[in-house]
Amino acid sequence: MSTILAKEMLRDSKPKYKAVVAMIRDQIAAGGLSVGDKLPPVRELAWQLQITPGTVARAYTVLTDSGVLHAEVGRGTFVSDPATTIEKESGELPLNLIEIDVVRHNSGGDVNSVNLFSPHLPNGGQVELIRKLMGEIAKDPPSGIMHYPSRRSAEPAREAMTQWLHGAPIGQIDANDIVLSHGGQNAIVLVFQTILRGRRPVVFVEELAYPGFRRAAELVRADIVPIACDKDGIIPEALAAAAERHPEAQILCTSPEVHSPTCGFTPMERRLALVKVARKADLQILEDDCYRIGRAEGEGYRLLAPERGWYVSSLSKSVTPALRIGCAIGPRGMSAALHRSAEHGFFGLATPMLDLCAALLAHPQLPQIMENSRLGVERYVKVAVNTLGGFDLRWRHDVPFLWLKLPQGWRASAFCLAAEKAGVQIRAAEEFASRDAQSPHAVRMAVNGGVSLRSFEAAMERLRRLLDNPPEEIGV
Repeated sequence: MSTILAKEMLRDSKPKYKAVVAMIRDQIAAGGLSVGDKLPPVRELAWQLQITPGTVARAYTVLTDSGVLHAEVGRGTFVSDPATTIEKESGELPLNLIEIDVVRHNSGGDVNSVNLFSPHLPNGGQVELIRKLMGEIAKDPPSGIMHYPSRRSAEPAREAMTQWLHGAPIGQIDANDIVLSHGGQNAIVLVFQTILRGRRPVVFVEELAYPGFRRAAELVRADIVPIACDKDGIIPEALAAAAERHPEAQILCTSPEVHSPTCGFTPMERRLALVKVARKADLQILEDDCYRIGRAEGEGYRLLAPERGWYVSSLSKSVTPALRIGCAIGPRGMSAALHRSAEHGFFGLATPMLDLCAALLAHPQLPQIMENSRLGVERYVKVAVNTLGGFDLRWRHDVPFLWLKLPQGWRASAFCLAAEKAGVQIRAAEEFASRDAQSPHAVRMAVNGGVSLRSFEAAMERLRRLLDNPPEEIGV
């Protein structure tokens, strides 16, 4: 690419990224760039033009979002074929954006506003399968449509859930151990309702933890006490000290396979040490396994401590969150009490949902569909890592979110506000911490497979530009 004319254009152009956009468009129109040609890397072109990499990245994003260019993960940015793209009316990427329509957001199309609050799985075939099964069930529901749900009507769904959990290292289970719930959050509340006693029980959680633990504790009038962690999770000595200070504590909530929000993992040596402390302090252990979409790497607490290990999971991060299907499993001898908590609270899942659960979880296509979604998540994670890998980023290829520690001078809340103005919604670390705790300057970004890979990459590029060029009011 010739840069002599571009330097002349850039001299008096404000903003400069528009001049870069015009330069590339002119080069394509004049035949200097042809369909399939690879553009220079961002930093290389920035050096040639003597401008910032963020300016070039913004120009590339504008042209990518308008279909003039397309990016391929790990390969670079290329000139698109006009016959296969529909250019938008404006080539400029708007920074003041309103919330997009939910249908459009979930369509997988190209969008400018990208919500990265909660993970959204790519469609691996579950949409088509669920629609098909819902149609079949609607014609002739096995459980009927004029009956209350019961343990007997839920038995096929519980059997299917047992099959779906095959391979989870949580010890021996059968259908009677399974209590179906309205998603993982409802499962946590059921466990709290079954276990907690007294006027103000205490619940231990990781110092950065899934916010649903706090919300569930509030519902049952329990107090949350955060426990200090390191890269391997809860520190056993910190748990022991907290148990000494809070003898009324009754349960420890943890996510050993996937720490939310930090993407961490608790190794077996640490798990065994925590079990030892829990036994000495007579603490129950609740394992939240909702974020794992790959193979489990360690033994679960229900297997390690069968007399006090509780387990909750759901379909939200591995199949779909729309159905609100989850489960809770208690330790030995506690299944009846857990069933009563569900039946006294809401009788059970609606019978058509039980029929769908039974058909879906036992369907022979589901394992491959879940693998397709997992591979889709991996592609989105790779895009994020390729774009933001130069910063302090924690990620795992089979975890649907990433953890970014902000460079010195950034505050998490200010960065989230700037990102939202740029059309990217992310969560600050403080949302995962207790109210009076000091949280790190970090953010969590979830994978959103409901938008195209191109739109997700554009969102990552906008975050990188913010990190490279902090505004004066939030930079130092």
